[in-house]
Amino acid sequence: MVNITEKIKEIEDEMRRTQKNKATEYHLGLLKGKLARLRAQLLEPVGGAGSGGGAGFDVSKSGDARVALVGFPSVGKSTFLSKITKTKSEAAAYSFTTLTAIPGVLEYGGAEIQILDLPGIIEGASEGKGRGRQVISAAKTSDLILMVLDATKRAEQRALLEAELDAVGIRLNKEPPNIYLKIKKAGGMKISFATPPKNLDEKLVYNVLRDYKILNCEVLVRDENATIDDFIDVIMKDHRKYIRCLYVYNKVDSIGLEFLDALAREPYTAVMSCELDLGVQDVVERIWKELRLMRLYTKRKGEDPKFDEALIVRQDSTIEDVCDQIHRTIKETFKYAMVWGASARHVPQRVGLAHMVADEDVVSIVAK
Repeated sequence: MVNITEKIKEIEDEMRRTQKNKATEYHLGLLKGKLARLRAQLLEPVGGAGSGGGAGFDVSKSGDARVALVGFPSVGKSTFLSKITKTKSEAAAYSFTTLTAIPGVLEYGGAEIQILDLPGIIEGASEGKGRGRQVISAAKTSDLILMVLDATKRAEQRALLEAELDAVGIRLNKEPPNIYLKIKKAGGMKISFATPPKNLDEKLVYNVLRDYKILNCEVLVRDENATIDDFIDVIMKDHRKYIRCLYVYNKVDSIGLEFLDALAREPYTAVMSCELDLGVQDVVERIWKELRLMRLYTKRKGEDPKFDEALIVRQDSTIEDVCDQIHRTIKETFKYAMVWGASARHVPQRVGLAHMVADEDVVSIVAK
């Protein structure tokens, strides 16, 4: 690991020394590719006895979704967790209180959401320092990252955390690049662009592919604004995770009203004061919204809907997804479904497997 860390530092130093211009863009592109490969190697699990994640890190994913609380030590993650779940994470006004990943369950809207209080992430976690490797592995399994920040230190904390997460392949509030890459066994490289690119050219793409020893492939860049970083993300797709992030600023009772108002208006942002119990419930509601979950209620023929037992599905789910969630064998005998609610054109509507459901729909499955 030391050798990999040293190589990473050498490449980062060389990139800092290299001026960005047309003459150096190919060289910088290759350096970025090498850097991405080394960072992926650094974070790969190490084999052998005693190399596990450590106590508390093998937390099995449970419930309808998982939220990871990420932040520097003593920003209020543990206090927040204890306020919204039944779990009591040891909270104190000093750094590094949380030494293991502590799970809690948030019950909301009929859903059970697993909240994971990860140890305070520190600068250098992407280099494997401290518990950084384990923290990042746990964060990658989440459906939403809740970045808890100290409102009095917001600029430096947020920038450092974003850089750390980006360095390990976690892309916050981004979609995967609109680039098609298919690796083949023969035929050489075929590189094409749907529209004239602003930041890429065929030579740059070719050089990076060769550096990754990808000599036979088909590439179609559909986004004119795609960068070499985007292209490397496509090559390294197995080491990339695109996760929604909600920035939560705690301790807002220590800042002025004007600053608070500006913070609250930023995208993907919520504000609270755990100490004064202000805004905590608003953050819970934002968690639900960002997870994009929906509640459905099932109904048997001739009976009332089961409003006390919600079926939790993702937004854009279809009747087919609903069948899979209830039981995989249901599709084999599926005839049609009756739907009451916002997704129905008329109430009730008879629909097939492709019908998209909406939040709080009532669904009745009819078998053959």
